[in-house]
Parts: sequence; C-alpha cells; structure tokens
Amino acid sequence: MQPTENVRPFKLVKYFSYSSFFLLSIAFLSLAFIVSKGAKALILEKNKEYAFLVAENLNHQVFLQFTLPTVILFGHIRLREKAQFDRLDLIVRNTIHGFNIEQVNIYDLQGTIAYSTNPKLVGKKVIVPPEFQLAKSGTIASRLEGTKLKTYAPFRAEKSPGQTTNLVLGIFEITQDLSKDYQTIRHFKLTVGISAITIMSLLFLGLTLIVKRAERIIAARAEEQRRLENRLRQAEHLATLGQMIAAVSHEIRNPLGVISSTAEFLYKREKGNPTNAHMAQIIVEEVRRLNRILSEFLEFARPRVPKLTSCNIAGVIDKVLTFLKPNLEDKNIGVIKDYRSFPFIEADPELLYRAFLNIVINAIQALPPGGEIKVTVDENRPQRGVTIIFSDNGPGIPEDTLNQVFKPFFTTKEKGSGLGLPIVKNIIENHGGEVKIESEEGKGTKVIIFLPK
Repeated sequence: MQPTENVRPFKLVKYFSYSSFFLLSIAFLSLAFIVSKGAKALILEKNKEYAFLVAENLNHQVFLQFTLPTVILFGHIRLREKAQFDRLDLIVRNTIHGFNIEQVNIYDLQGTIAYSTNPKLVGKKVIVPPEFQLAKSGTIASRLEGTKLKTYAPFRAEKSPGQTTNLVLGIFEITQDLSKDYQTIRHFKLTVGISAITIMSLLFLGLTLIVKRAERIIAARAEEQRRLENRLRQAEHLATLGQMIAAVSHEIRNPLGVISSTAEFLYKREKGNPTNAHMAQIIVEEVRRLNRILSEFLEFARPRVPKLTSCNIAGVIDKVLTFLKPNLEDKNIGVIKDYRSFPFIEADPELLYRAFLNIVINAIQALPPGGEIKVTVDENRPQRGVTIIFSDNGPGIPEDTLNQVFKPFFTTKEKGSGLGLPIVKNIIENHGGEVKIESEEGKGTKVIIFLPK
C-alpha cells in the first residue's frame, strides 16, 4: 500500500499541473485575443473620430480660404490652373500640418480626383466605394483597407463660418496609416504569449508553489492592468486634448496677435482721447489674458518632461517669494519660513518654481489683507524624500469644493482657467511625488507636497 500512496499524490499533482497549464494557457491566449481585438476596435474608433475632426477643419478652411475667394476673384474654380491648384495645396497642407494624415484627395461628384496631396493622382477617375456614395449623400463614412483607414466626408458649402449647408460640392478622402498602431498590438500579443508560457511552466515545480505564485501574479497583473488602463485613458484624453488645443491655438493666436498690435497702435494714437485710449488698453489686456489661458491649456495638455538636476528646494521657494514680494506687500501679507533643513533633490527647478508659484499666488488671492503664509520644508527620512507644506490662515475651502480642486477647468474665480492646481499636480506627480490639500472653512488651508530624493 505504501508505494501506491506515494504515487497517487504525484499523479494528482501532475494531472493538475497539466490541466492547469492547458486551461490557463487557453484562458491567457483568449484574453490576449480579446484585449487585442478590443484594442484594435478602440484604435480604429479613435482614428475615425480623429479623421472626422480633420474633415470638419478641412471643410471650413478650404471653403473659407479657397472656394469663396477664388469664385470672387476669378468667377470660377479650375484646379488645372497652377495658381488655383497651388493655393488649394497650400491651404490643405497647412490645415493637416501636425495631424497624423498620410494623404488627402478631393473628388468631384463623379468620382474624379480634382486635387490630391499626391499630384500624380490628379485627374484620375476611380471606382468609388459605397462609402463615397454615403459621403455624397451627406454622411461621413470610413473603410479599412489593410492598414489604411480611408474616411470619406462631404465637402459642403457654408452659409456662415462653422455652419454648413446641405449643398455638397465634392468629397474629401482622408487616408491614415494604422500600421504602427497594429504593430504595437502585435508586440503586445507576443509579450502576453511569452509571459503566459513562462508563467504556466512554473506549474511543473509543484502544486502548492504554483497556486500561491498564481494568486500573487494574478493580483499583481490585475492591479498593473488597471494602472495601465488608467494611464492609457489619461494619455488618450491628453493626446486628443493636445491635438485640439494645438489646432485651436494655431487658429486663435494669429488673430490675437493682429488684434493686440492694432489695439496697441490705437492706444498710442488715441492718447489724446481718454475714452478711446482706455478701451484700446482694455483690448490689449484681454488679449494678453487670452494668451495666458492658451499657454496654460497647452501646458496642461502637453506637460513638460522634467529635466532632473541637483535642486535646492529652499532656494526655489525663496526665488518664488522674492518674485511675489510686491504682491505680498501690497496686501500686507506676512511670510513665515520654517526651513528645518535645506535638502537637495534630483528635480527640475523650473517646473518646481512654476508649481510653487501657483500655490503661493492662490494663497495670496484667498487671503484677506494682513493674512499670513507659512512655508515649512523638512526631510522625510522614512519615505526618503522631502515634505513641503504651504499653509495660510485664510477663509479655507468648502468641503464640496475641496473634492474638485484638482479637476481640470474647475474654478471658483471669475477669470480663472481652472488649470493652476491640475498643472501643479502634473508637475509633482511627474517628479514621482504626491500633493494633497487639507482645508477647513474658517481655519485656513494647507498644501502638502512630498518629493522623493
């Protein structure tokens, strides 16, 4: 009986190992297939939305900057004329500059290519796909040809800027190359497959060890997957936001520059007329405010990667307080510096200056005349870092507001952009640190920052 008793447990473990290996391998491969399929669908949908945005922008720019001026100047549109073709080509290329677009074709309603960023295609008549007919009827549609995503969008006349009509003048064909995205997915599938085989091989080392290891690995992977998904969502959001802001900034900043220079000229010319000079000055100030807001949008959507160097935290704070000294004196606000140590860390002093500046400006704006700001700097040995605390004796922050202060675009200020504290949070977290705010109405506010050494 003794030999039999020794063999049975071994066979049971071996059977369980093979069964677990087979079942878990199928599960992992299925998961990789589902995730990769979902990732493909997500990438395809994201690029469709991206193409729709480009199509709307192209429609507006081509109609406004090419169609209307050309009809007014020449009375007709003939892209065979080099001057007209070159003008349209310049407008299209300027519009898609900075966007991930491989090629743009403009068809007439009969399916002939009237314009293309590839001049060799101009004048060719092609067999149009069903999506072309959908676009001709006024509906934007996309089709996938291998790794190329082709989007067909109607080129509509506009009755006013941004307001299109039902009159379709032609068809845009916007081509995007998705090969890099698909290559990333293939690498992901390969990585998952290799990881699965490696992990499953550990089953042969013993049932108890494998079960315990499997539990730890599954828990760690689930947590890592959640973190990666959160980062992916945030990265997609910021990428989309950055693209939109870059496009909008490009369109807005040039007119703002013209407005500003014109207003400054009027201000100098109308100095003898106080009313007109004052109105011109208001325009200049508002244009500067809009430029600052645009800069904050870009800084939030495209945060700068820290350039790490040896940085004296106390020195950065002193620089901020020196810069804001006139503001502090203007409101008679006292500053207490409680530097319990003078630590040096690896950080980007310019970015930390920007973060600390935002925090102190917020405190100055919240404090009544005669208020007080205290800055504490101390080493945090247990966590191997530095703790910085900015505290004030102001009115504090209501609880419902405190939960939203780090949300982008949330602000209680009349002229605030709502990006000050989110930018602070981005800067600190990009240094591997943490920032939190403690506040109670009537008892002031504390901004607590931890930065690793």
